[in-house]
Formats: sequence, structure tokens, C-alpha cells
Amino acid sequence: MFDFLDKHTIFCEVSFALNDELPRITIVSSISSHLPNEETLTMTMEVDDAGTSMDTSDAGPIESGVQWKFSQVKGNVDGEDTHTEADIISCVEFSHDGEYLATGDKGGRVVIFQRDQSGKYVNGCRSREYNVYSTFQSHEPEFDYLKSLEIEEKINQIKWLKKKNAANFILSTNDKTVKLWKISEREKKVAENSWNVHRRANQQQFVGQLTIPQIVPMELIVEASPRRVYGNAHTYHVNSISVNSDEETFLSADDLRINLWHCEITNESFNIVDIKPANMEELTEVITAAEFHPTKCNEFVYSSSKGSIRLCDMRDRALCDQHAKLFEEAEDPQARSFFSEIIASVSDVKFSNDGRYLLTRDYLTVKVWDLNMESSPVETYPVHEHLRSKLCQLYENDSIFDKFECGWSGDDKHIITGSYHNLFRTFPRGNGEPKMWEARPGEPHVPLRTRRVVTGAARQKRRVGITATDEEELSPDALDFSKKILHATWHPRENIIALAATNNLYIFSDV
Repeated sequence: MFDFLDKHTIFCEVSFALNDELPRITIVSSISSHLPNEETLTMTMEVDDAGTSMDTSDAGPIESGVQWKFSQVKGNVDGEDTHTEADIISCVEFSHDGEYLATGDKGGRVVIFQRDQSGKYVNGCRSREYNVYSTFQSHEPEFDYLKSLEIEEKINQIKWLKKKNAANFILSTNDKTVKLWKISEREKKVAENSWNVHRRANQQQFVGQLTIPQIVPMELIVEASPRRVYGNAHTYHVNSISVNSDEETFLSADDLRINLWHCEITNESFNIVDIKPANMEELTEVITAAEFHPTKCNEFVYSSSKGSIRLCDMRDRALCDQHAKLFEEAEDPQARSFFSEIIASVSDVKFSNDGRYLLTRDYLTVKVWDLNMESSPVETYPVHEHLRSKLCQLYENDSIFDKFECGWSGDDKHIITGSYHNLFRTFPRGNGEPKMWEARPGEPHVPLRTRRVVTGAARQKRRVGITATDEEELSPDALDFSKKILHATWHPRENIIALAATNNLYIFSDV
């Protein structure tokens, strides 16, 4: 350490600019070594109110975004509408290493895809194709005789547990029951007629050649077996499950309660959130989504139908009826309308991979919240602002109640979410330009043309100078609200995205 001080002199300068919201610290390090020349390293950091420093000097220009290319589509893509209600995909989730992709549908089935294992390379990168690995029936339709209520088999959510051995484990849930599944491979078996010579019943000894059972190769079989069933703990519909960072516990959330489970215990859970009022007529909000912090096993977050997000710490109390932090944006009284509370409902909440930020999706926007600032989001991205004038129409056809999901890229630099007409958007964080694409079959590895929804007046102005390479324009009146991308997920390590469009699974990548 003393050698370091002998050879390095560090100068620190703090400057405030009138047009800067944050103070800037400039560190100039003059590195004097035994070499004849001196090196000078300059690093600029911004410091927020919480004292968190962010290096902004060498960040370079903000990425303009990923250029998506069509990779695959799963499911029937013929012009005829031949799919059934049970074929509609209801959830999509990559495994932690991205080698597997799981989907659930309204028929209670889970389909797992595995990334191509042939070693094929495309444009210098490992093939990004996914092939069917296993298919099994996770949930069956049930009937609650006490409440005379049908329980759908629809898979509401799937979560992967981190891989610890040769097998994979996933959690899947419908409205009432969470199940833990083990997905394992079997490619060897005991050869036929390889057992010892059978003794005669009345013979004490036998003379013959000892035959030892032999293991021989066989065709690969992937087996899905239920290991645990966690039931009878939710009165209302389960909307979220989330595996804790300790990989031993997980939470399940319904409209009014959140329960904490241990993976090995099926007959007992702990109620950690309960917002049910004594008088149900006083109910003003419901829980819409919940998730554990990616690294802190004591923290979790849940969102509500009123647009608020609450961060809870289980170290503080067993029943987290009091939140540690409340993230809520003040409503503009002048902009309030009949639809304000409906479109403010948070349909999805996700921690960033580093655990510093929260990503939330409401009907019209996606927002990024800093855990150190509760008063307002640090970033707001409009998804389909062109629909604000059509809220009455969307209310009449119930589309306004659609619950769109959102997701982070593996490096937390991009955001993805879906829209109507099978459109999806990716937002580069910072000053990058957001872009919109349409999920549809195309030529593999060919860049997609971007789409833009424009009103009539803007459409006329932009018509001058349009070329074949420009983005395709779309009128708001031409949007098909029956085609929508509610579920989207980003590969944890590479630029690969998977989108659920009704009964089709689209996979896009940047290769």
C-alpha cells in the first residue's frame, strides 16, 4: 500500500454546475512510475442524493438499440385461425443460464425448449435456435365444491430454480396450486437378459456363469415428475410466484395475500402480507404482482392496482403489514379522468439484475424506479401513447384490462415490453432511440423493419421523403386489438428475446 502511495498522486476536484442536478466529482490520478513518461487518468462521477457514485466518463455514446432479426416461430402461423383457447400461451420464462425456455398455456401444459446443442455457428455466434425438449401436463381443471367454483388449468407463471445438478427444477402455478417439477434426462437402461441365472425354487445352489447386469445406451428420454405440490393456501387467484435468492424459499401472491413457502415443506406456509380489510366493502386495491430481490433474501416488492409499489423487509417484522418503502408517483389532478385509476394499475414489476432499480408496467407506460428515490420514477417510457384517445373504445371491449409484462436485458441497459397488433418495443436506457417492431414470420437472420404508429396529421407530414428503407407506418385505426404481446422475456446473457403472441412463440436475436 505504501508503494502505491509513493508512485501515485491523486487529486480530487468537486464542481457544481448550475444546470446539473447532481454534483460532479472529477478525480485526476497522476501515475508516476519508474518509466520516463507520466500517465494521467481522468474519471468523472455523478453523485446522487444517496451518495451513490456513477462513472459517466468512459460510458461513450448511448447505444441506439439492438437490431432484431427473425430467428424462429413456434406454433401454427397459417392465415386461418385454427388455434383453440387452450393453445394460447400464458407465460414465458428463460432459465438462469438461458439454455432453456419454458412456456405455459391456458390448457395447463408446459413446453420446455432447449437451445441447439449441435455446435452449429451462425455469423460467428453459437446457434440461437431452440428445439422442443419436454412437454407435460402441469395442471388439470378442478372444481371447488365448497364454493361451486371452477378452477382453470391455465398456467399463470413459471419460475426456474438455479441448476444444482443434472436435473432442472421449475415452479408452475395456476389460480390455486403451485407445483415443483423435476425435469431429468435418461439415456441409459439395464440391458435385457443381463441378470443372473434364475434359481429353481427347490434348489439351494446352482452351477453356472455369473452374469452382471449391464447398462447400455438408449434413446434420450426427458422425464417431468412432480416433486412437491403446494396447495390449499390461497383463497383468491394466484398472480405471481418468485424464487428467493437463497433457493430454499419462494413466495406466492394472490389478490390480497402473499405467502412464504419452503421448497421442502408443502403443508405449511407463512403469511407475510395481508391487505384484506375486515369489511370487504372497504377494499380499495388488490395485489397485482410480487417479486423477491435478486440478491437480498429478506427483501421483496409487490405492486397494487392503484399504481403503488411497496418494498418490504422481512427482518423488520414477520407480517409485513407496514412497508419499508413506498414508490408512488403523484397524480396530476388536471389530467384525472374516469380511466385514470384503471390505466395506473401496475401489471408487472421486476427488479433489475443488479438489484438497484425497479421496472414497472402500467397500461400506457413502463417506468424505472431507483430504490433510493420513492417520490417519482427516474425514467418513464411511453409504450402506446396513441391509445390514450381510444380509452373509451378499449374499455368497451375490455382491452383496457389487459396485463402486459415487461423485462430487463441481461446487462440492464435495455427494456422490453409488448403492445397490440403483435407489436413490441425495446427501450435503450438513457438517450437512445426507442424502436417498435412487429412479431411476424420472416427470413432468418434478416433485420426487421421497424414500425411506427402515427396519427393522420403526422402521417401526411411524414409522407414526403419516405424510402424503402424507412420504417413502416401504421394507423391507430388499423390496430388489431385481438393480437397482442402480453408476455415477453429477454435472455439473461445474450440479445435473444422470446415473445408470446396468442398461440405463437416468436424468438428474435441480433445475429
